[in-house]
Amino acid sequence: MPEIDMTVAADDGTPLAGTLTLPSGPGPHPAVLLLHGSGPLDRDGNTPKLVMDLGRPMADALAAAGIATLRYDRRGAGATPGDWRAAGFTGNREDAAAALRALAARPDVRAGAVGVVGHSEGALHAMALAARTQVRAVVLLAGFAGTGEDAFRWQGRSVVRSMPLPVRLLRRPLGALGNRVLARLKRTRTDVARIAGAPVNARWMREMLAHDSRDDLAAVDAPVLAVTGDKDIQVNPADLDVIGRLVPGGAETHRIAGLTHVLRGDAGRPTLGAYRRLLREPVDPALLALVASWLTRHLDATPRETPVEARAGLLLTPAHRAPAPSHP
Repeated sequence: MPEIDMTVAADDGTPLAGTLTLPSGPGPHPAVLLLHGSGPLDRDGNTPKLVMDLGRPMADALAAAGIATLRYDRRGAGATPGDWRAAGFTGNREDAAAALRALAARPDVRAGAVGVVGHSEGALHAMALAARTQVRAVVLLAGFAGTGEDAFRWQGRSVVRSMPLPVRLLRRPLGALGNRVLARLKRTRTDVARIAGAPVNARWMREMLAHDSRDDLAAVDAPVLAVTGDKDIQVNPADLDVIGRLVPGGAETHRIAGLTHVLRGDAGRPTLGAYRRLLREPVDPALLALVASWLTRHLDATPRETPVEARAGLLLTPAHRAPAPSHP
């Protein structure tokens, strides 16, 4: 499957280094933008300390189904310059929008057949892109429905419940400590703050805590596939029901038994400490097959517009967009 080095110019001129994976055979091809979770992640979703390895398996699975994939290094990661701590939540979304425009403008990408796939934080940006631009299909992997602060508090309680008994007995003082940390972060005005001596991306935290993904979900003008594992301790699986209610026309939702936040199955009790063990295994193949099959159905449909109109649609506001295709 051909791979092309592709650099996207962000709005401020920063070159976002990425890879475009193309299916075999002549184009133009339907395509998706792949967006990863939080932190200094490279195009495959990896950091030096935590190797997610989502990018290549997803791109390979989609290429086999006839769909191209663009993935890129976040600022300060891989071959992209910059400082990830100085890039806020909003900045990450703006970079994703620039990448989506660049992908849709390529002659080897089929006009009107561009989608977005997001995992964790990337799912939130996928919702925002689908609410603000014209995409053909949206896949949300472990995305939440609500405010970032509510999601962060749920995650904190969930992680504490997954820990050994001595830690669980400290849940009240730990909760109080968490409240103080959140209050302090919300008062910051700098890009970076030090919490317990460690640098924290304060701008990202402030923006993420204030973000409410329900606003974007209610404005999505495309078919949506939302998937969360029932052993996800970082995102509430019950949010799938909220996503299904909020997306106009509904969404196809899957709560996958045994699946964790890192998109691997776990037969045991889910904990953060299990991630390193789980990440030695491949991304759940059934999940990849589900995403590829769903996108094949929704991206292979006849374009709703002429090629010129479809490319221009990425610059239109929701009020000027053509009607979305009906959901199956």
